[in-house]
Amino acid sequence: MHVMRTLTLGRLFPIILLCSLCSVVIWIYHFNNNVMPQPSNGIPQKRAEKPFWRIGDNVLIAKALENYSDKWKKHEANFTRFRSLLSSKCHAVSKAVVTQNNTKLGSNVNYDGQSRKPLKVTQALFNILPKEHPFGNATWESCAVVGNGGILANSSCGEEINLAQFVIRCNLPPLDKRYEKDVGNKTNLVTANPSILLEKYSGLMERRRPFLESLRPYGQALLLLPAFSYGQNTAVSLRAFYTLEDLGSNSPLPVFLNPDYLRTLSNFWRERGLNSVRPSTGLIMASLALEICSNVHLYGFWPFSKHPYGNQPIPNHYYDNRESKKNVHSMPTEFEHLMNLHKQGVIRIHLGECQPTHN
Repeated sequence: MHVMRTLTLGRLFPIILLCSLCSVVIWIYHFNNNVMPQPSNGIPQKRAEKPFWRIGDNVLIAKALENYSDKWKKHEANFTRFRSLLSSKCHAVSKAVVTQNNTKLGSNVNYDGQSRKPLKVTQALFNILPKEHPFGNATWESCAVVGNGGILANSSCGEEINLAQFVIRCNLPPLDKRYEKDVGNKTNLVTANPSILLEKYSGLMERRRPFLESLRPYGQALLLLPAFSYGQNTAVSLRAFYTLEDLGSNSPLPVFLNPDYLRTLSNFWRERGLNSVRPSTGLIMASLALEICSNVHLYGFWPFSKHPYGNQPIPNHYYDNRESKKNVHSMPTEFEHLMNLHKQGVIRIHLGECQPTHN
């Protein structure tokens, strides 16, 4: 009898194992499709009202949303404390842009993104630098930093963004009629990564009219170029400067990001646990805004591929689905730091749809 029982169990074991694996597969299917398994009484279970975050990126999403609330209120003491610390380390008001005041004739400019021979400030280079810092000593009451995240699509945030006193945009995003309702059209400062100039406009070595046409929506905004982060950025940034200089006063005003500022800003965030190769343009602009603005609002900052409120897929950008360089920037970690500032009442992050404003 003992032998028979052993043989029977031996035959049953593969069947039991197979059934167990099937159960696991069924549960994984339900889990990944946000469907609750049905109880034995046959009564369907209602779906949870809140998103049911899953494995992978969704764990990061759930963690990010722990610090988020739509009912945001500025905490003046926290804002003042953080801004004072940031200003004491980075000095954006006087150092964010290369000027004749902070960069002397004959001095060396050290690239912040790579180790290479410093660039000597010649008379020709010195002459094109602004004498004074373009931000002066002014503090804007409200600033909108507009990222390019796909979360802005169908957000209806354009009107709200346009109401900000100072609007910052990143990397020459499109602002035509297709996107105006969601992202607005006002711009006071826009950045231009030289890689865009190389990829889209042949490094300005050929016809430059397409480049000039792309800048038309920005009016007379500041055009911020990281000319001294990498050696290959310098020549193309100077070509952009001279192209706009030839166009005249109705074009954006090109200025250069100061590598010393970028270096101190990288150290500031590294001391707070951000270990990426370098901060993203979005984080740089959010940090800049915290020094020059009394109230900072972020739009289009959401580094995940699914919407926080509907769980539906969203593109990488509001205008395309091109992936960013993940080996350079650590977007989820950056976003976690920004979310902490949101929770502390220092900076406000806008997710989801914006409500109509009434003047």
